[in-house]
Amino acid sequence: MTAAAPMPHVMPTYGRLPFALSHGQGCRVWDTDGKEYLDGLAGIAVNTLGHNHPQLVPALQHQVSKLIHCCNYYQVPLQEELAAQLVRLSGLTNAFFCNSGLEANEAALKIARKYGHDKGIDLPEVVVYEKAFHGRSIATLSATGNPKVQEGFAPLVPGFVRVPLNDIAALEDVAATRPKVVAVFLEVIQGEGGINPATNDYLRAVRKLCDDKGWLLMLDEVQCGIGRTGKWFAHQWAGIQPDVMPLAKGLGSGVPVGAVVCGPKAANVLKPGNHGTTFGGNPLAMRAGVETLKIMEADGLLDNAAKVGAHLKSALQRELGALPGFTEIRGDGLMLGIELDRPCGVLLGRAAEAGLLLSVTADKVIRLVPPLILTTAEADQIVAILVPLVKQFLSETPKA
Repeated sequence: MTAAAPMPHVMPTYGRLPFALSHGQGCRVWDTDGKEYLDGLAGIAVNTLGHNHPQLVPALQHQVSKLIHCCNYYQVPLQEELAAQLVRLSGLTNAFFCNSGLEANEAALKIARKYGHDKGIDLPEVVVYEKAFHGRSIATLSATGNPKVQEGFAPLVPGFVRVPLNDIAALEDVAATRPKVVAVFLEVIQGEGGINPATNDYLRAVRKLCDDKGWLLMLDEVQCGIGRTGKWFAHQWAGIQPDVMPLAKGLGSGVPVGAVVCGPKAANVLKPGNHGTTFGGNPLAMRAGVETLKIMEADGLLDNAAKVGAHLKSALQRELGALPGFTEIRGDGLMLGIELDRPCGVLLGRAAEAGLLLSVTADKVIRLVPPLILTTAEADQIVAILVPLVKQFLSETPKA
């Protein structure tokens, strides 16, 4: 694959592959030269229903013909409809709508700080995690646990206390020594950090500690939520509920939408004037969210994600598990990470050349987050394309 053609008028913020996608159908996309790809990335866990879905597309076309945007000076009935769906599915009580996962996480951090100030804590602190990723704004960048992403953007925002994932003793030490902590903020499955799941036991222990200390439990489900693991939200495998839950990515099946869903401890922290958005909650985005959730329920896509994801994970484990250089496969449902023992970014381009879209994150982890409509046959095609590429790469690339 040749180097990407320059885009002289676009800021050089991405290392792009040298092709442009033209259109898609189901779990397949085509580039402008007519080459076909199996979509194992779904726009980074965004295209929940794949491409050109026969129910979603006409619903969005209908909404565009009626009203795309109106500001939040007025009631937006579709906001209430989508909020009611999210409340029903999560067991929480209220939702705020924005445009992205970053914005949802920013709102969560504002809720935590306001919650602390309302309790009389002048400089509230939030517990965050090693290898976390919450966004690229200055505040979410500061909460992120990746020095490479943070480099060049100091001074970072203060008020964060960082701990390792799945280490309850470290969190208990924070509880004993940091009296200004007001919230714990974590991804149930770290996405950009390498598909690192919080264990169910750890999540339950964190929930209990938050209850004991009066802290907010804030679970970032931006990437792992909306059915991706086989439940509506990944924390539901642990049988707990958060106080604050940021969502985005798959909620709109490609239309930008973010949400913060809150329970009783957090739902009324923000008052009129404390937070807002121009585009957030616009009718087009809300219609995308409403239709996405309806279609997911009608078509049984949670069960499909669990079933096809288990099949894909088992097949990859069977084919790769004995290879020198293979470390492990992590994740649930259709959010899987294959960790190797050496940097493998070159596989991004090689997989595309072979007709498969995927990503490499945390240097050594092949990430698969395909549409939730993926079939078992398509999962087998992913395996058939990816396994030879991994074998060849490990045979010719020395461990760093």
